[in-house]
Amino acid sequence: MIEKLRTLAAEYDALQSQMMEPEVLSDPKQIAKIGKRMKDLEPLLGMIKEYDAAKEAIKFAEEAGDDPEMKAMAEEEADIARKRIPKLEEEMKLYLIPKDPDDDRSVILEIRAGTGGDEAALFAGELLRMYLRFAEEQNWKTELMDKKDAESGGVKEAVCKIDGIGAYGMMKFESGVHRVQRIPATENKGRVHTSAASVAILPEAEEVDIDIKEEDLRVDIFRSSGPGGQSVNTTDSAVRLTYIPLDITVSCQDEKSQLKNKNKAMGILRSRLYAAEQERLAKERGDMRLGQIGSGDRSEKIRTYNYPQDRVTDHRIGQNFNNLPGIMEGDIFQIIEALLQQDQLDKLASVGA
Repeated sequence: MIEKLRTLAAEYDALQSQMMEPEVLSDPKQIAKIGKRMKDLEPLLGMIKEYDAAKEAIKFAEEAGDDPEMKAMAEEEADIARKRIPKLEEEMKLYLIPKDPDDDRSVILEIRAGTGGDEAALFAGELLRMYLRFAEEQNWKTELMDKKDAESGGVKEAVCKIDGIGAYGMMKFESGVHRVQRIPATENKGRVHTSAASVAILPEAEEVDIDIKEEDLRVDIFRSSGPGGQSVNTTDSAVRLTYIPLDITVSCQDEKSQLKNKNKAMGILRSRLYAAEQERLAKERGDMRLGQIGSGDRSEKIRTYNYPQDRVTDHRIGQNFNNLPGIMEGDIFQIIEALLQQDQLDKLASVGA
């Protein structure tokens, strides 16, 4: 194990050299990516140094001469080292977990109202706000790419880009069906209703990741609808893309420019195709870990927001969280952290096996 960890320490040295290369120095995205990886590895370097010092203390005690005072001091240091080494090994083992290559990517967030009519649309709008507030707390940039408002308030569907190094790694377990239990404002008899909205977290794909052939794509141009200003609603600027082989449709109408709408739609389509391909490959390898967090099943009910009991329950880890109003304002780090920790434990068990 320690030799594998030393290769990661060598990776840190290689990254340091890479940071000095002219092509990296002229690319802010590369600098940020390499800097994040170095920051992730820094604690490991300290632990390896401490591990080596502990081993050296044990060796010194074994080779100590006949001086009773020196031998006693060396043995005392060795005892501390023997107790510390197992803990260090447990901590360092986390670095052997295979890194998801998509973790550093930005995110395409898709939210759709599900069962529950008007109440589902209101809940979908609140989920969108929750994630945008969370992104703001992380200092990530957000861009609304498409949004279809519901007549009674809330949203039928929204697509948003969340741009930040590590956004996908932190948010990837949010995919699935989110359920809300509360008394709607329109309910006169005080009955609790259950509604739902679906969330999809897709790693943002670059052009080099997905090759879309012209013959596989149908482009439809139509007039924008809904709010957006006079020029938006009176020009044929909205774009609908259909990827024929998989019958995937993406539309964008938020921009006044047809070209901008098409570019946004292409970005969403690439991310959907990339996510579908990654899911297919994972199933082939048999590592989807069905039934656990991160199974990729977006039809799975993952979380319930229970307003009468001020409780959010994540069903995958069986854990409850309080302060629902704060959570809906974007305070979801505690939930995300619990999911990431459980995923680490699952992966560690696999590494051990």
